[in-house]
Amino acid sequence: MKKKGEWWESHFDAHYLLEYQPIFSPGRDRSEVARIIEILGLPSGATILDVPCGQGRHSHLLAEAGFEVNGLDYSAFLLARAKERGTSPRLRYKRGDMRRLPGDWSGRFDAVLNLFTSFGFFLDPADDARVISEFARVLRTGGVLLWHGASRDGVMARFLARDWWQSNGNTVIAHERSFDPLSGVLSIRSLQVGEEGELEKEHRIRLYTATRLADLCAQHGLLVEQAYDGWRDRPLGRRSSEMLLVARKEG
Repeated sequence: MKKKGEWWESHFDAHYLLEYQPIFSPGRDRSEVARIIEILGLPSGATILDVPCGQGRHSHLLAEAGFEVNGLDYSAFLLARAKERGTSPRLRYKRGDMRRLPGDWSGRFDAVLNLFTSFGFFLDPADDARVISEFARVLRTGGVLLWHGASRDGVMARFLARDWWQSNGNTVIAHERSFDPLSGVLSIRSLQVGEEGELEKEHRIRLYTATRLADLCAQHGLLVEQAYDGWRDRPLGRRSSEMLLVARKEG
């Protein structure tokens, strides 16, 4: 059940886009989509679910490449931004909760994408398992889950308690991080300082090791076949801060 007041219900807004503006570039989007297409190896017309799809960074380009794409996200704000990029018979957006995907999507997709550390949001870790279960349900037999996010091992090996950067215009973003090794939860307090004043926000993400995620996938009939060092074409390492896992639904 969705718990009232969880951070993710209101976090993904214009301030979120401003915070990460330096890495939301068209060049990076196209590079990541090219890598997705390379790994999946699917023919034109294959069905792909991008969840959560955010502002449509990947969904839009995948539809342009000839795939049948559904994007689902909880944030009405980000979905509106995604739709501004354009929709078509090959590109459809829907608002929803990734713990409860539409019932008529069972066995519908050739691939499910969960990208840009879009996992581990929920207070109850059982909800993370429920998300994996839903991904498995909507995949056809032989379909692939492509999961991209932080690697707990690598993040802890090179833990950065504080950093800052400049976003669009004169806005400065500062992050302060803390980690609870028992729960595996990384807490990030962000401060935006710009012409419109200061804004402070906080969000929390449960980090996973590749081993634990592979176990979660296996419990729901998904076999992890590859583990990459983020978007790079090289194996996941002990100090990799990001990982890209490729899991296939067994028959």
